[in-house]
Amino acid sequence: MMSETSIGDTVDFGFSTVLRAEKSARVRDVFDSVARRYDIMNDLMSLGVHRLWKREFVTALGPRPNLRLLDLAGGTGDISFQWRKRGGGPVLLSDINGSMLSVGRARAENHGLVEGISWLVTDAEALPLPDGVVDRVSMAFGLRNCTNKERVLAEARRVLKPGGRFFCLEFSKLQIAVAAPLYENWSFKALPEIGALVAKDRESYQYLAESIRMFPDQETLAAMMRGAGFARVSFRNLSGGIAAIHAGWRL
Repeated sequence: MMSETSIGDTVDFGFSTVLRAEKSARVRDVFDSVARRYDIMNDLMSLGVHRLWKREFVTALGPRPNLRLLDLAGGTGDISFQWRKRGGGPVLLSDINGSMLSVGRARAENHGLVEGISWLVTDAEALPLPDGVVDRVSMAFGLRNCTNKERVLAEARRVLKPGGRFFCLEFSKLQIAVAAPLYENWSFKALPEIGALVAKDRESYQYLAESIRMFPDQETLAAMMRGAGFARVSFRNLSGGIAAIHAGWRL
């Protein structure tokens, strides 16, 4: 798997290279386009397996009433809702994309999950929060879309209380070589076609597939977390490494 790289004022946008200053707007356009069908598409893209991954992720977070969660790139609310349903404390659900949060808020209202959740449109690279105010920071399938991943990790550590933990659920490097051709065909042939048929948006889903391939592999992301100051960094592969949960402590 290739790692995302940046040279000077440029950065990867899928397999393309764009100006660093343009990437956030480009990513925002992608998620504006897919917001209303994002949850349906997640089921189709992963054949429903993303629900199992997220369940494992929330279990790792360890919800408790006395813990406050910051859900970065929380989108339509899956992690925040599970956290609250499983006894977690207050949540600050944040995303750079207002369209995604609007869908999440509507879902919360429809399912009676508004209580205990606050909403914040913000860039994960520059959080408008004081130091040391949350017990957990989660980020599920959002880090690969950020322009400066090191800055996001540094911000996540900054807002954690001492003894707090950061958890990242993200697509990673497949560890089963025999399955690689099937996975490649699914990602680069089936996925854009599904996007065209269901969401009427082939290009956005082509980008999503490319962004997965450009994301750092398991060991590289673990090293980035250590570089941001996290201690006792670990990761656990899911579905043979298609996705992975990374965790680190602020000590």
